[in-house]
Amino acid sequence: MIYQQIEKFNAALPPMSGLIGLDLGSKTIGVAISDRLLSVASPHETIRRRKFGLDAARLLEIIAERQLGGIILGLPLNMDGSEGPRCQSTRAFARNLARLTDLPIGFWDERLSTVAAEKALLEADVSRKRRAGVIDNIAASYILQGVLDRLSHMKAAP
Repeated sequence: MIYQQIEKFNAALPPMSGLIGLDLGSKTIGVAISDRLLSVASPHETIRRRKFGLDAARLLEIIAERQLGGIILGLPLNMDGSEGPRCQSTRAFARNLARLTDLPIGFWDERLSTVAAEKALLEADVSRKRRAGVIDNIAASYILQGVLDRLSHMKAAP
């Protein structure tokens, strides 16, 4: 099921299972995963996009291997908060993925996640060639960490 609100997504999560975070690009999908305590997001891999069926099969394989309980997609909103063609594409990907799994699927505002990932890689003095290979899964980890921080904040609130 697809959830527009993170609170409803959170309520649908199975206990003690991690999440997968995705940064969907036109050529690649950055993948990050969390621990079972939902505290830390880690870059996992970058998938070269081919056909939806092949991309989804790889994602479902990762989910099964890691016994993950939910899927977060970065939602590429415009800087003014409006949705453009990339958001429509992300929502379509979510609808297609929802037909293949019963896991809850949620969205997270990904504005500036790639900028933050690029900055972190530059600060770490990572070469341009190496940055190109890891930027998407680093961006996915920023997206997923944002969700994890929000979930943690929700648990701490009375």
